[in-house]
Amino acid sequence: MTIQFNPSEQMRDQFHYYNSPKAIARFPFPFPEDNYMYSVNIEPAVSKPDTVFENWFDIDEHYLTEMNERALTLASDPKRCIVLPHMQQAAWDFLEMVMTHLSQDYPEHFQLQQQGKAWRWVNKPLNIDIHFTFGDASTLPLEPFEFISRQVQGDIALLDQRDGDLYMDAGMITGPADWSLNFDAGMSFKQWHAPVPQLAHNLGVFDRALKFLLNIQVDQPYRRLNWTMTINPRMDTSSETYHLWGHERALVTAENAGELVHLRVELQMMPRLARSNALLFSIRTYLMSLNDLVKNPAWAKRLHRVIRDLPEPIADYKGISHYREPLVQWLSQFDP
Repeated sequence: MTIQFNPSEQMRDQFHYYNSPKAIARFPFPFPEDNYMYSVNIEPAVSKPDTVFENWFDIDEHYLTEMNERALTLASDPKRCIVLPHMQQAAWDFLEMVMTHLSQDYPEHFQLQQQGKAWRWVNKPLNIDIHFTFGDASTLPLEPFEFISRQVQGDIALLDQRDGDLYMDAGMITGPADWSLNFDAGMSFKQWHAPVPQLAHNLGVFDRALKFLLNIQVDQPYRRLNWTMTINPRMDTSSETYHLWGHERALVTAENAGELVHLRVELQMMPRLARSNALLFSIRTYLMSLNDLVKNPAWAKRLHRVIRDLPEPIADYKGISHYREPLVQWLSQFDP
C-alpha cells in the first residue's frame, strides 16, 4: 500500500493542515451513541482492513508532517523523551516491534533485513538507511527508544510491570492532550489517572482496569478510543506549552467553530513486549476540523447531541466548557 503524504502541512504558528476524503472516511469517530459517559471501553485489537484498526502502527498521509512536528518539539524540549535506566531492554523490545510491523505492513515504505544481530533498517519517507547491531546502542545515531520513536506516528509510553502495578518509566510524548511526561514519569497507573472525573473517586474502576492490563498477553493486544477537542490543528497541547494554546479557546465563536475546533481522537494500543514484559501504551492521535467532520451528516448530528448533553465535570476535564455554548450553537444547524 503506497501512501500519498500531504506536502507542506504546518501544525504550529501559521496552521496549514487538511484531511483528504480518504482520511475523513477512515477517521475513528468515537461516539457509538448520542450521549457520552467516560468508560474504559477496551476491546481486543482485531485487525479491520481499510480502517485505522488494520495495523498495530497506523501510518497515514500526515506521517511526514507529524515526524517533523515531533523533531521541532524535541529540539525545543528534549525532556519530551524520557527513558529510565532499567527500561533499556524494553526500548530494544519496542524498536524490534515497530520495525517488524512497519516492514510487514508497509513494505513500499519500510524494510528490515536481519542476519543474527546485524540489522539493516530502511525508512524511505525519512531517507533513513542504516546498518546497526541489535542490542548495541553505540551503532545507532540515537538511543534505541528515541531513534525509533522519531519514526512512528503517535505518542509512546512504556509501562514497567512490577509489584502488581504499572509504572510510566519511559515515554516519547510530543503531542499530549494537556498533560506532561516530565511530571508523570515514574508514576503508577492510579497516580497518572487521578485527574479523570467520575473515575478518580471510584477505585473499583481503577482496580478492574489495572487488573485487566496486568494480564494482557504477548500477541494479544487490546485497544481503546479516547477523545477531546483542540483549537486549531495543534498536536502539541502539553502542559508545558499551555501559554501558547490555552488562550485560543476564547477565540471560538458560533461563526468560526467549524474552522477552529478540531475533534481529537486517540487510538490507544496496548500490546505486551515479549522480552522485557513491559506494556506498550501507544497514543495515536487523529485530528479533524469540524468543517470536515460535518461532511458526514450522521457524525454532525451525533456530535451536536454529545456536546450539548455532556456532563459538566467531563466538559471541564476536556477543556470544552470554555467554548461549549458557541460550539453547540454552530453544531445545532446540522441537527434541526
